[in-house]
Amino acid sequence: MSAGNGVAPLRRVAVLGAGSWGTTFAKVLADAGTPVTLWARRAEVADAVVRDHRNHEYLPDVALPTDLVATADADEALEGAEAVVLALPAQRLRENLENWRPHLPDGVTLVSLAKGVERGTLLRMSEVIYEVTGAEAGRVAVVSGPNLAGEIAAEQPTATVVACPDHDRAVAVQHACSTGYFKPYTNTDVIGCELGGACKNVIALACGTAAGLGYGDNTAASLITRGLAEISRLAVALGAEHLTLAGLAGMGDLVATCSSPLSRNRRFGEALGRGLTVAEAEEANHGQVAEGVKSCDAIAELARRHDVDTPIVDAVRRVCAGEVSAKEVGEELINRELKVE
Repeated sequence: MSAGNGVAPLRRVAVLGAGSWGTTFAKVLADAGTPVTLWARRAEVADAVVRDHRNHEYLPDVALPTDLVATADADEALEGAEAVVLALPAQRLRENLENWRPHLPDGVTLVSLAKGVERGTLLRMSEVIYEVTGAEAGRVAVVSGPNLAGEIAAEQPTATVVACPDHDRAVAVQHACSTGYFKPYTNTDVIGCELGGACKNVIALACGTAAGLGYGDNTAASLITRGLAEISRLAVALGAEHLTLAGLAGMGDLVATCSSPLSRNRRFGEALGRGLTVAEAEEANHGQVAEGVKSCDAIAELARRHDVDTPIVDAVRRVCAGEVSAKEVGEELINRELKVE
């Protein structure tokens, strides 16, 4: 049976990474009727998925499909896979992918769920995949959109974007993860989708910080709108299509991440706004650091190298680095030079 437009369906998918988003995406694939194997770093997590149909650590209240296979053996997960979904934090993608590279099936489609810019190299996630695996651009797809894992796992309706330079591969992934509650659209603008996903985490930190300082909806709306302007300027400077940032992978993802109490970046920002340091906020979040904290310096440096003005991103970077307090940087932003929007 065709996946659409004459594109063959994916007969088997491996999802590498059993955190909340990786597990949720594996559930989506299984619910869409796509055979999928989930790889977990720890055997007890994989065993629980198979035995109890639960990921007790990340999604304890979610019943997983009974036909979802899980393993702690990466070779087993990769065997026969026609697409490999990389569900790892941005800053850990390279090291894991280097270990898996010799075991990747020939010609396999590589799908990134990570949203970030790599520290040091300033590479987007697709660029890290190209560099580590040697895969041509047309084999690498990214999934990005307003995709809060907890809501999707509860089968609340949402939409997303599958971006790939090879439209047929994007369509194959699109059909593999299309369900009654998860609506994927295709796009060929990988740059725009990736930068929208990476930068929105930083803007969500700013929105959370403003909430922690006691500011309300006007401030949040202003940060979201001006944040989108920053993201769009940077993305277009790097070759993205401007309209991509007005879509699901841009504005859609930005609104969800900046507004939802489920957003780790927003919650982390609230802690910073209440006066906690990054280390204290990490402790308050059970040892988890928000992706925006890890990527903000790389995104700020990327903007600097391309001569793009990103005052909100730079403000978040300075707060996370301990150079200035949240209250001080908020006053700096509101007192910036007056100009045309």
